[in-house]
Amino acid sequence: MRRVVHISDLHFGRADKAVLDDLHAAIVAARPDAVVVSGDLTQRARAEQFAEARHFLDTLPHPQIVVPGNHDVPLYNVAARWLAPLGNYKRHMGRDLEPFYADGEIAILGLNTARSLTFKNGRINRGQAARACARFTALPESVVRIVVTHHPFSLPVGHTKHTIVGRAAMAMTAFAQCKVDIILSGHLHASHAITSETVYAGSDHRALLVQAGTASSARRRHEPNAFNILRVEGAQVLIERLGWKAGSGFAEIAKETFRRGPGGWSRTGEERH
Repeated sequence: MRRVVHISDLHFGRADKAVLDDLHAAIVAARPDAVVVSGDLTQRARAEQFAEARHFLDTLPHPQIVVPGNHDVPLYNVAARWLAPLGNYKRHMGRDLEPFYADGEIAILGLNTARSLTFKNGRINRGQAARACARFTALPESVVRIVVTHHPFSLPVGHTKHTIVGRAAMAMTAFAQCKVDIILSGHLHASHAITSETVYAGSDHRALLVQAGTASSARRRHEPNAFNILRVEGAQVLIERLGWKAGSGFAEIAKETFRRGPGGWSRTGEERH
């Protein structure tokens, strides 16, 4: 069994310090085998905000798979946005925009969907999808294959003002061919988990599409600060959602179970507190 902590949208520069302290304690207590960070580490992509994010991540367990989000590209610094959109990100988080981790049970690959040509939306291209499949096809079929992006491949109910990642249908077709099992995303500050056939009809492989809420931003929108713990055991995944309450820290607020069959993943249970 592998435990994967999935956090997103930390937004250093607008993070709640009280939440960060509790978040650190909850992640360490989970004793994860890997930590996934699906983008928006900063609020405005400033060097000091990345330095804060780097310091926080250095206190968490490793290995870590980290990808940038649209907030990690400068908004008001026009020259940096066009000439070196991920300059500060690379200086503090590393130059690898497709980080990869694999062991005998899971394989996790990060893909960058942040683009300087758009302020909020993201995009994935054919080269990224092809490189992802090249990584995964060499692995045993029993290994659970996980892709990490910032921008989502599905939208929770009520999020009609947002869009999914650009070229999502192309990427999902490619991912079905190399049997990607799970896609972890963020961006919307909303927790969500569904199987892909509800969005992408016609595929013979059902992937699991999972979003995390904002782990520490003071901009909480319609749910508390939250993060996910995925417990991956063979053909079964248990997703625990932990939500934050002032004075109480993070505690489980929901859990969902999915099982992998010949055609992919199906929901087997759901519980909300």
